[in-house]
Amino acid sequence: MASATRGWQDVTTGPTGAPNGTTYGQAPDLDTVRRVTGAVRQNIERVIAGKPDVVNAALVVLLAEGHLLIEDVPGVGKTQLSKALARSIDSTVRRIQFTPDLLPSDVTGVSVFNQDTREFEFRPGGVFANIVVGDEINRASPKTQSALLEAMEERQVTVDNATYTLEKPFMVIATQNPIEMEGTYALPEAQRDRFMARVSVGYPVESAEIAMLEGHTAHNPLDDLEPVTDAGEIRKVIDIVGHVHVSPAVQRYAVALTTATRQSNDLHLGASPRATLHLVRAAKAVAATQGRDYVLPDDIHGITSPVLAHRLLPNVEATMSGRTTASILAGIVESVPVPSASR
Repeated sequence: MASATRGWQDVTTGPTGAPNGTTYGQAPDLDTVRRVTGAVRQNIERVIAGKPDVVNAALVVLLAEGHLLIEDVPGVGKTQLSKALARSIDSTVRRIQFTPDLLPSDVTGVSVFNQDTREFEFRPGGVFANIVVGDEINRASPKTQSALLEAMEERQVTVDNATYTLEKPFMVIATQNPIEMEGTYALPEAQRDRFMARVSVGYPVESAEIAMLEGHTAHNPLDDLEPVTDAGEIRKVIDIVGHVHVSPAVQRYAVALTTATRQSNDLHLGASPRATLHLVRAAKAVAATQGRDYVLPDDIHGITSPVLAHRLLPNVEATMSGRTTASILAGIVESVPVPSASR
């Protein structure tokens, strides 16, 4: 089996070969992708130090037109990461603090009667922005959580039989605490499936935590963060990523991985076709950030866990035996043959 590179890892060297013995020319616009992502990455790392994989994951999801779920215990920088990404892009940003008393209309908007015009006027909710930061999304009720379903999938909001299109780029960055904590509501399967990837920030290493004490106690670095790109340039980069080549062999590999999850005896719920689409889109973004205009099997292999794990549900037998979703998925990935370069 071919070894897999880290899916979110940034590679500064150029491509070293292409599938099927074909050499794809590096598109000039890929320089724009790397320039923009490099500037945003450097900006975010002024706030979030020692977490390059998490930062790269956020950038990949942004370029793949997906949504990111950041799940971890309180106080490790989930909201800081979300804000740092939002402030690095000169675009509209809205923050929604999810609480038990939050209403769906607070998210989508509401029609209000205007006494002067004698007509109803639509007042947009928090979801009307290029980047929506949903803080502690699983502290709101399932009814309020579902207000995001249409916006995340169709990039539009329907209120009172009127449909409003959301401007591109549109990305939801949601944070949530582990479901075992008090006062939380588990995200429904349909909601989790709309997030392209789920990542955990984790505790920092000792040196990074000491550096945080030196740089964050007297001043919040978020206050000095300035945009390094804008919504128009992000739209251009997203279009470039969309033209990255995916060979039939790589497509079959992505489908084989998701199909294997549906056939697993350890899973009650496997990956959806939407998950397959997200897997390929994310792999295209990974390839573009690494300076390639084609996707390698390793690009798919390296991102299966953050893209697929949160969508899977283990069955009762697997849960009782102590097997985690991550370990089940790891076994499935290892069992699926990786296409060779000659295919």
